[in-house]
Amino acid sequence: MNIRFLLLTALFPALVSAAPMKLDDYMALTGPAPSARLSYGPAPSQYAELFLPKGSGPFPVAVLVHGGCWTEKFGGIVQLRNMAGALTARGIAVWNVEYRRVDEAGGGYPGMYEDMHAALDALAAQGRSRPLDLTRVVAVGHSAGGQLVQWIAGRSRIPAGSPLFREAMLPVRAVVSLGGLADLRRERELIKSSCGRDTPELAGLPSSTRPDVYSDTNAAELIPNGSHTILVTGELDTISPPRVAQDYAARALAAGDSAEVVILPGASHYDEVAASSPSWPLVFAAIERALARTGPEVKPAASPAAR
Repeated sequence: MNIRFLLLTALFPALVSAAPMKLDDYMALTGPAPSARLSYGPAPSQYAELFLPKGSGPFPVAVLVHGGCWTEKFGGIVQLRNMAGALTARGIAVWNVEYRRVDEAGGGYPGMYEDMHAALDALAAQGRSRPLDLTRVVAVGHSAGGQLVQWIAGRSRIPAGSPLFREAMLPVRAVVSLGGLADLRRERELIKSSCGRDTPELAGLPSSTRPDVYSDTNAAELIPNGSHTILVTGELDTISPPRVAQDYAARALAAGDSAEVVILPGASHYDEVAASSPSWPLVFAAIERALARTGPEVKPAASPAAR
């Protein structure tokens, strides 16, 4: 047990006394209705929900990307309304993103990643008519959504020959990954055992023009990218164990990016995403820290170090 874990346990004793959440608890999560629902494409799953705080703004924005093992089976956007409501109550606007998953027409590679591009383009468009501060954006993803938000941070490094390459895009340099499974190459066996997903479903098949399927899909291949990533994982998470967060943070730091790891004492994979969980104060604090590093006046830390 490290010093940070001991400190969190001492400051938040309720974290280790509450029973960890289970899948059924997660599936039962809900929250307030969004302020608006906006389509970014013609498919049923190509939409996002906008949640606006009370007041005149402009408001910082949390882009939420749900998990569910990249499949429709385990819900997603409805459950993240629980977190969206809590963030909105604290003055943070929310862009809650739905997307085509691997068991939907057009999902997987490249559609799932194209949906991330399109959803962020749609957010940029909303910033022209809504009270949103798009210089202060944090992407928050859970599980499979953690993979996608960590990929979002590295979009500028996608090779020019990739179908996913874009010349202009909304920059996102602050990321909070909640039990994320972002390193598709190194964690492919864990992704298979935890989620039943194979590499071709998430990264496509190799071709003569794209021999390495991880070159434009794997967040760990798209560093350094100037991002700050906070990897938050439950102590008892068996889907994405703490080791996954620690390994990714070490790789990001070695590449020159900034990263930190937060382990939630006594928490499961589902406590990470629930505002009703005793772990929420630590998750919200991570989101606040990430937002504090955004804005035109904030410069990257000269010597990033794990906390």
